[in-house]
Amino acid sequence: QVQLVESGGGLVQTGDSLKISCAASGRTLSNYYMGWFRQAPGKERAFVAAISWSGGRTYYADSVKGRFTISRDNAKNTVYLQMNSLKTEDTAVYYCAASAYNNPRATTDFGSWGQGTQVTVSL
Repeated sequence: QVQLVESGGGLVQTGDSLKISCAASGRTLSNYYMGWFRQAPGKERAFVAAISWSGGRTYYADSVKGRFTISRDNAKNTVYLQMNSLKTEDTAVYYCAASAYNNPRATTDFGSWGQGTQVTVSL
């Protein structure tokens, strides 16, 4: 399995931008569809975005469409999530995940997970 480590989370204010990263090791990242999920306190882990192996296709949850951008650099074995116009409801632990499936969405489609990075958006 591929090992994933997220970084870049922090405390920001409403309307700010933040870019979080996910570094992979152990396997070549280009072999995996990559995704970002988030989990707020008391809620289930939810899909945020996904990107295809080469980065040519991206998918987003309706709640972040137009504000978040997922990207990848396979040469650096890294996936990114650029978050703009952040809202308090974006506060959550953000997880990076890798999938061997085509067009994954559910948490069960992803076999490798990072430990998460906290993003807190204050008023």
